[in-house]
Amino acid sequence: MIKAILVFNNHGKARLCKFYQHYTEEQQQHIVRETFHLVSRRDDDVCSFLEGGTLIGGSDYKLIYRHYATLYFVFCVDSSESELGILDLIQVFVETLDRSFENVCELDLIFHVDKVHNILSEIVMGGMVLETNMNEIVTRFMEQDKLEKSESSVIVQEVEKVISAVLSRT
Repeated sequence: MIKAILVFNNHGKARLCKFYQHYTEEQQQHIVRETFHLVSRRDDDVCSFLEGGTLIGGSDYKLIYRHYATLYFVFCVDSSESELGILDLIQVFVETLDRSFENVCELDLIFHVDKVHNILSEIVMGGMVLETNMNEIVTRFMEQDKLEKSESSVIVQEVEKVISAVLSRT
């Protein structure tokens, strides 16, 4: 089971944190800091798996990560998950973000955090993998985005009607 998904930059600033079990805010910050220190100190030519630890779940716990440009994508999982399967899942997540934002960058994660969470929710929910087909994920994301845009245009139209009605009374 996936315990947490963390994305942070080369300086340790969290850009996405999704925990699938309850931790206090302080515990979450500690987990992000410690995970960054563990992952960022590793050489680029070593494997992307870390086993054991006391952050989440004790010895049953693994960190599986990929480093892309300025971002680390880290999945904290228990021993029932396949390391290679999670590496593939990270690849699917990153490629889906890339398709959805047309060359995703760190700023996309900052300014479109709600959309990033929507994409992640199409892939993983409650710590379980739901979908790995990139085309399906992008299609669902685009449908959601289109729906949000149509709803916001309806709201704008309604606000304009109310404003014009108020102005016509005065």
